[in-house]
Amino acid sequence: MAIWAESRKSLSVNLLSIYSTIMADYIEPRVLKGFRDFLPQAEIARRGLTEKIEASFRSFGFAPIDTPALEYAEILLGKGGGETEKQIYRFKDNGERDVALRFDLTVPFARFVALHRAELTFPFKRYHIGKAWRGENTQRGRYREFTQCDFDIIGSDSPAADFEILLLIRATLLDLGLDFTIHVNHRGLFNRFLSHIGQREKSVDVLRSVDKLSKAGEDETRKTLTEIAGAENAKKILEFISAKGGFTETLNRITELSGGASPESERLASLRQFMQDAVGDTTAADPFIIDPSITRGLDYYTGVVFETFLNDLPEIGSICSGGRYDNLAGLYSKSDDSVSGVGASIGLDRLLAALESLGKLPAAKACDVAIACVNVEKSGHYQALAMKLRQEGIPCEVFTEGGEKQLVKQFVLAEKKGMRYVLIPGENPLSGAVTLRDLSARQNSELSLEEAIEKIRE
Repeated sequence: MAIWAESRKSLSVNLLSIYSTIMADYIEPRVLKGFRDFLPQAEIARRGLTEKIEASFRSFGFAPIDTPALEYAEILLGKGGGETEKQIYRFKDNGERDVALRFDLTVPFARFVALHRAELTFPFKRYHIGKAWRGENTQRGRYREFTQCDFDIIGSDSPAADFEILLLIRATLLDLGLDFTIHVNHRGLFNRFLSHIGQREKSVDVLRSVDKLSKAGEDETRKTLTEIAGAENAKKILEFISAKGGFTETLNRITELSGGASPESERLASLRQFMQDAVGDTTAADPFIIDPSITRGLDYYTGVVFETFLNDLPEIGSICSGGRYDNLAGLYSKSDDSVSGVGASIGLDRLLAALESLGKLPAAKACDVAIACVNVEKSGHYQALAMKLRQEGIPCEVFTEGGEKQLVKQFVLAEKKGMRYVLIPGENPLSGAVTLRDLSARQNSELSLEEAIEKIRE
């Protein structure tokens, strides 16, 4: 018994030693807060949505560009301002350079324009779909690593450029089958109003306070504005941003409150005329409203600004925002020639969250057809068969394992992947008859390859 006890003790010590060795080499798999992995189904949905958005951008003649994720910190901090500066991911690299991850795609674009100005043709219309990073609090549809879909016109100060951006927002969201409203305002008109009441020097603080109105509420905003500008001016500011009514009625009211007609109010009037000429006045066709409370928090906006809300899910916040930024690229250029720009950004992650909540997220699948593996030795023939389907515009997957006795398992696998059909090759895969399994109907059909292709197309 003593020998047995000693053996057990020795075995326990050895097992503990082995376990300790394993655990010493073990790294717990985990993801940083605000960052995510995307499994195939989620990523297919993201890619599908991105492709639709990109197709809309291209239909308006916008061209794609790309910029580095990492920039010199001074590039990004030059005009970001506000809370964004506190949220930037900034560090020293191995060469002791002060660098940072981009917090949006607009500031890198300004640097891009300054650097490549001689190579570009103006007005320059670009789009850029890429990731950005902000160390902010996470919430529904908002993460620390996120994807933006930006589109801009730079090199034009025309109100027609402002309107084209607004029209592209409308076209893109209509293509996605969404019901939405685009809120429009003018930062310059707001500043003119602040000058009219003697508060122009406090515009940055006032604008940031107003920008948080929807989150903070009117009472808290009133309190903040009172601390900034005094009780009487806080009342006037709230009156300005609360102006309601139709587009023209509201524009007339805020024009009056800002001291009368001005270039800024005339630009908004021009936009209204463009809207009526292009899409009419019906509710379905005209999603534009003027909203004096829209200011946009970033310092680089100087003119028209806009935010877009889903009528069926307003609580998720703006899914597409932007505005005019006069001479942002001038920060990175010695040239005296200003380059005015206007653009917007669709938040892909928030849009995906909204589509999922509304039940409008498209089904996610890589393809509709699988070619079954009946005999592994004929895999080359199966791939040749797949090539024929792809040449006919039918995406398909070739199963690489299985066998004739494991067809049911292959059917189950195809169903799990969301496929509609399994094509089962015959003895002569490239010339003989095939069996087409309709997974939704649980039916097999003996067909020629040409007939099978036609049925899949239907």
